[in-house]
Amino acid sequence: MKGSLIIVGFFVLGTLCGYFHWIPSEWLSGDLSFYALCGLMFSVGLSIGHDPQTIQNFRTLNPRLMLLPLATILGTLSAALLISFILPHRTAPECMAVGSGFGYYSLSSIFITEYKGAELGTVTLLSNIAREIMTLLCAPLMVRWFGNLAPISSGGATTMDTTLPIITQTAGSRFVVVSIFHGFIVDFSVPFLVTFFCSI
Repeated sequence: MKGSLIIVGFFVLGTLCGYFHWIPSEWLSGDLSFYALCGLMFSVGLSIGHDPQTIQNFRTLNPRLMLLPLATILGTLSAALLISFILPHRTAPECMAVGSGFGYYSLSSIFITEYKGAELGTVTLLSNIAREIMTLLCAPLMVRWFGNLAPISSGGATTMDTTLPIITQTAGSRFVVVSIFHGFIVDFSVPFLVTFFCSI
């Protein structure tokens, strides 16, 4: 929760800096966002490669639970497609690109800003932060009403890091490996799905 609030705080600070021109405009031109994106991708690879235990944990996973990331991806994209019907100013691929962030707001918002502009990039940032915050706040209710896998699916790409503690606390420690595997696969799909829907 604290991490999400820090991200929102930086977003507000960035908005104020842009609105009041506190940062020289020449700093914002060129390929700055591209280099930031490359840095993010490097950090993701570093965090995965740094923990060899993650790969070992995958070997102990129940084969049926390996379908959970696929269910999360298909469910999210289906919901985004349905939402596009009530947003006439947004196309279905744009809504599905936003949904393809799966809670990974930093990476997906930069991708979509590059492809579709700052407005949709901002929508992506806020909707994916909302997904993470909803998981952090509502995980106990999700477990009670929908079962132990519900907060894992809701957390999307965040289940291997920021939402893992609350998932462990509410669903139980036996779902830690499932949560990490789920987050890893969904996280890996983000750049491919976002760029695919942005290019349609």
